[in-house]
Amino acid sequence: MEQNARNDELEIDLMEIIQVLWRWAWVIAVSAIGVALIAFIYSKFFITPTYKSTTRIVVLNQSNSDNLTVSDLNLGTQLSNDYKELIRSRDVVETVIESFQMNTTYEAFVKNIAVSSPSNTRIIDITLTHTNPTLAKEMVDKLREVAAVKIKDIMAVDAVNLVDEGNLPKYPSAPNVKKFTLLGFLIGAFLAIAVVVVLYLLDDTIKSSEDIEKYLKLSTLGMIPIIETEEERRKRQNRRLTRSELEDKREEREAREHTKKMAVVDLSDVE
Repeated sequence: MEQNARNDELEIDLMEIIQVLWRWAWVIAVSAIGVALIAFIYSKFFITPTYKSTTRIVVLNQSNSDNLTVSDLNLGTQLSNDYKELIRSRDVVETVIESFQMNTTYEAFVKNIAVSSPSNTRIIDITLTHTNPTLAKEMVDKLREVAAVKIKDIMAVDAVNLVDEGNLPKYPSAPNVKKFTLLGFLIGAFLAIAVVVVLYLLDDTIKSSEDIEKYLKLSTLGMIPIIETEEERRKRQNRRLTRSELEDKREEREAREHTKKMAVVDLSDVE
């Protein structure tokens, strides 16, 4: 019985929270749309778009470049990590920087280079990110050429063959405006919901007789209505009047007073 009572109480609390959220749904909607709009404007106009160009190479061992064996394939896969490090080596990267006369450092430029290798292959993908799509293609091709020479000299391989040249990107890879906008919408809605729920949980005031019975475990015998005096009623009504209505009432009162004065003057003339 006690467990059922606890479940009922939890269900009532959840329903109350849902009702509170529904009551403040317009605030949640405004918050979500507002943050989404900010995210859209920021990602669209304040973040510089970047482009990615990818080239692919395959490294052939000296043992047998014409007829590939399983041992060649396994060895090439194991050496892929070595090739990745050589491609991102300081000598290779700084050669590319000097070729394009860029005012940057090795540490800053190497962050824009990504090297990967598909599983169970000797193919290596080299991806370069830049704010200019044409330069991204030209730089990744230059990086591939310099790295191929470096791999041949250091690893003593037979050949580094080209699989794909760097592509000319047509669309930016970042930022993803739709993703930013959706993320902003979700963050805005979450923050608004969190604020509404926290304020609801911190509000411990008694608002109705039902709250008295629920939280204080007391039965209400009756309710005393609030008796409003004539003066309080008049003040409340005056507060509801607009400025124009107050002006109209003032002019009407002045007109009545003027009429009374005119009537007094007329009576005095008669006497």
